[in-house]
Amino acid sequence: MRRRLFLPLLPLLAGLLASLPPLSPSLAQERSITVSSTTSTEQSGLFGHILPIFTAKTGIAVRVVALGTGQALDVGRRGDADVVFVHDRAAEERFVAEGYATRRYPVMYNDFVLAGPKADPAGVRAAGADIAAALKAIAERKAAFISRGDRSGTHAAELRLWRQAGIDPAATGGGWYKEIGQGMGPALNTAAAAEAYLLADRGTWISFRNRRGLAIVTEGDQRLFNQYGVMLVNPARHPHVKQAEGQAFIDWLVSQEGQAAIAGYRIDGEQLFFPNAGDPRG
Repeated sequence: MRRRLFLPLLPLLAGLLASLPPLSPSLAQERSITVSSTTSTEQSGLFGHILPIFTAKTGIAVRVVALGTGQALDVGRRGDADVVFVHDRAAEERFVAEGYATRRYPVMYNDFVLAGPKADPAGVRAAGADIAAALKAIAERKAAFISRGDRSGTHAAELRLWRQAGIDPAATGGGWYKEIGQGMGPALNTAAAAEAYLLADRGTWISFRNRRGLAIVTEGDQRLFNQYGVMLVNPARHPHVKQAEGQAFIDWLVSQEGQAAIAGYRIDGEQLFFPNAGDPRG
């Protein structure tokens, strides 16, 4: 009996459903992008500062995959991210040349610092700002050195600096040079526990609280400059890339508002990143 009473209602329900307007794609699915980025932007706290500002303005949520720069670029090559935001200009330019992106945008910069035990057993402070001389002093004394060893932008910079100093640390023997294959935060923790030297990006260094006996021993050399760039993964290669949303994020980063948000991120009054989207040298 109940089934017979319900059947006459079906045409009425169907008519009501048909009269409702269809859900727009923006309502049916949250607007979001995936950004593959270096650990320094994540562990320094920068993303925690700027992403809520971007999302509040655009309604686009951002999921961050934080890896070393080399791995972050690999994520983009596979099409598993919409945007890549990293800090190894040579690798970024190869990414564009290989067709995985059509353009690289400079966004911001800071610098690398050489940190080590406050007692400075290798005597690198005597080298002043000369990073090559500092590394030579570490190698000569076989003082403990922690390398990220993770194909990150910081690792690439470290290897480049060793080459400029004329040293292959992995070939010297003695066990003083250790690659750990981890991000900046774990590398800093390892160096602090081992009373070792390491190269760090200044942003993560400033935000790092577990320094123990570590201090900056070398800084200020022009060779320690650290530029960041952002790229949209090429939708011609990976058609599922969210081109409109990804480009909106890039456009915001290089806009006056985005650059101001980056400049406004400080810890204890100290600025971590310096916007330079308009600088052709970036």
